[in-house]
Amino acid sequence: MELQARCLCVVAMLLVAGLAGLETAHGAGECGRVPVDQVALKLAPCAAATQNPRAAVPPSCCAQVRAIGRSPKCLCAVMLSDTARKAGVKPAVAMTIPKRCAIANRPVGYKCGPYTLP
Repeated sequence: MELQARCLCVVAMLLVAGLAGLETAHGAGECGRVPVDQVALKLAPCAAATQNPRAAVPPSCCAQVRAIGRSPKCLCAVMLSDTARKAGVKPAVAMTIPKRCAIANRPVGYKCGPYTLP
C-alpha cells in the first residue's frame, strides 16, 4: 500500500511539473500562446472520426473544430501534431472533419503539409 502511495505521489508531481511547463511557454505559435499539443487534446471527442471517414462526427467534435478552425494554421498544426499522431489520428481522414461537420466558413483548399482541406 505504501508503494502505491509513493507511485501516486510521483505521478502527481510529474503531472504538476508538466502543467507548470506548459504555462511558462512564451511567444506565439500556430495557436497563439497555447501549445499546439495542448490544443490537440480538445479534439478528444473527434477520436473515432479522425480514424474512420465513415464514422459519425459528434457535435462536440464539430464545435471544437469550428473554434480551432478560426485559425486554419492552428487547425493544421493540431491535426499534424505529435499528440494527434500518438492518438492514432489519420491526417488524411482528419482533414475531412470540417467538411463532414458542414462548417460553412471552413478554409477550403488550405494546404496543410501534404494535405489539402476539402
